[in-house]
Amino acid sequence: MNAGDKLSRGEIAVIDPDKNENLVLALPKGRILNEVMSIVRKTGIEPEPAFNDPGARQLRFSTNISGLDIIRVRSFDVATFVAFGGAHLGVVGNDVLMEFDYAELYSPLDLNVGHCRISVAEPVGLVAEDDPSRWSSVRIATKYPTITEQHFAERGVQAECIKLNGAMELAPQLGLCRRIVDLVSTGNTLKANGLVEIEKICNITSRFAVNRAAWKTRPEEINHWIGRFQEAAHAKEA
Repeated sequence: MNAGDKLSRGEIAVIDPDKNENLVLALPKGRILNEVMSIVRKTGIEPEPAFNDPGARQLRFSTNISGLDIIRVRSFDVATFVAFGGAHLGVVGNDVLMEFDYAELYSPLDLNVGHCRISVAEPVGLVAEDDPSRWSSVRIATKYPTITEQHFAERGVQAECIKLNGAMELAPQLGLCRRIVDLVSTGNTLKANGLVEIEKICNITSRFAVNRAAWKTRPEEINHWIGRFQEAAHAKEA
């Protein structure tokens, strides 16, 4: 894209991938990282020692593979880095893919790790008197407004979403809303905060994602890593 070019509505400016640059693999921080790294290491990738140092402040790491670096960012940011060309490859939950639906991001592989679900939850005391089939409108606290609005729209329910990036479980307690939509794994956090899961929206797993432009300009390298991650995911299942 040239400096003088204008973006049409909904279009994103993507960094031109340079064949001489190192490939960059974006990985998510947090609880999912250990599970993701079990797949990454099966592909033969081993990051530099600082990657495993809890005191390290750097976010970009070299690896044992010449020409491949790793960045470690928030899960939502993995999709953004890959879609805009800051990273060429990434591992990201399909919750993030569904929420943002970036046109420049392609996810060819389900890695079968990071299993959880997006669900609707409400206070335990509300369940007995509540009938979700009679809802016409709801107010929901969530970090997934797009997924939430689409889910309820399919049922003919108008959803007013309050966007939060964390601590969703506090919203009903503090009067922001009566219900939340959030990621659920064991359900222990909901239970500890007096909430109960009443409806599953969808199942979530981690996916291997690539930047479409990079795939076109560096097909041999990108296809190599698609193949390696596919083999690693199948090896985990075996």
